[in-house]
Amino acid sequence: MLSGFTGWHALILLVIIVLIFGAAKLPALAKSVGQSMKIFKNEIKSEDKPADSTATPGVQLNETSPEVKSQTTDSSKTNS
Repeated sequence: MLSGFTGWHALILLVIIVLIFGAAKLPALAKSVGQSMKIFKNEIKSEDKPADSTATPGVQLNETSPEVKSQTTDSSKTNS
């Protein structure tokens, strides 16, 4: 795909980037790209590790809280 990419292509690409973003913003742009790559690599590495279970055992995820249950029964009484 990039078999014809030469040094001249890289130089032209660099000039276009400088023209678009300006020379003053290039260090901040490079820093943010570097931070994004670091975060991406860390997320890829952490994907291989099993996630810690933060849910408390014995609690069902589909269980409705008592407040919601009482509100739904109250609303069904008023709609009848």
